[in-house]
Amino acid sequence: MALNIKTIVPAGYSVLASLVFLDSLRFKFTDAPETQTIFGKLDAWAMTLGAGGLFAQTGLFSQYVIGSAELLASAFLLASLVPRLSRLRVIGALIAVAVMSGAVSFHLFTPLGIDPNNDGGGLFAMAVVVWLSSIAMLVAGRETLARLAGAVWQTLVPPRPAASAPGPLNT
Repeated sequence: MALNIKTIVPAGYSVLASLVFLDSLRFKFTDAPETQTIFGKLDAWAMTLGAGGLFAQTGLFSQYVIGSAELLASAFLLASLVPRLSRLRVIGALIAVAVMSGAVSFHLFTPLGIDPNNDGGGLFAMAVVVWLSSIAMLVAGRETLARLAGAVWQTLVPPRPAASAPGPLNT
């Protein structure tokens, strides 16, 4: 059985993104000082916009909510390594794009900056790597993503019943 780039790259992406997400969970779920710094700066910024508490520990975008989304993405990405479950990769990549779009945006467009923990921008760099590779996985899996979107659409918006042909009672 020969391995080719079409199997190695998606598997490598799944492992890399999962490792980045799973590594960050030890900070988010243990309330590490690095996490307190990041989410504290974000919450202080949100407070200036009248949305204080948004990034607090019980907020809509708390470290626990973001960490849970990263854990879910990791679960889908790792499950996708099983050939029968490879379609789960697009769901994991979709969650990863959502989370990392927020991360990259907050690093670039808020007082958080690209080096909030004085790590030389390593955290930001990993967010960009996962974000770009997740977008690439969505592009590569666009057919699967389209089928998934179609199935969700059909579930949420069932087809209308066919209009009956005009007849003696339908005129």
